[in-house]
Amino acid sequence: MKNIATFLLAFCLFYPLSTDAKDFLGAPIIPEGMAIQKADARLEFKTQLSHDEAVTFYREALKGFQDIKFRKWEDATYIEDHGKLDWHSITIPKGDQGGITVVIVKDNWTWIMGTLLLRYVGVFAVLLTLFLGMALSGRIISRSVKKIEARKTTS
Repeated sequence: MKNIATFLLAFCLFYPLSTDAKDFLGAPIIPEGMAIQKADARLEFKTQLSHDEAVTFYREALKGFQDIKFRKWEDATYIEDHGKLDWHSITIPKGDQGGITVVIVKDNWTWIMGTLLLRYVGVFAVLLTLFLGMALSGRIISRSVKKIEARKTTS
């Protein structure tokens, strides 16, 4: 009985370490990654891989998914999902050869509504610009036509 209790205690202590998560919100996690900060909407983990190795890992892991965009920035690579997955982005910073910190962020309504609001305002800004341009050109053309008609009647 004592051996069973010891076995169960050891099993309960070491089992969570052996079943480390392989994904977060459906986004794959580098197997050697060590979690720094984990919340419902964000996972930040450190890995010993270099930036290029991490990007290669994510290119391979995400090659079957649609609507995934890889953006190369000056200081990081930003992987973004434009589809219906639960995660929004994976940021892989360029850093030391000693390891990098990868951040996975959950898709949220703030980003979605902000994008929609920006597009809504943008459409009306374009329409307003077109309206003002057409109104200005209409006034210029109508004044030009009146001047030409006035010259014809005086001649």
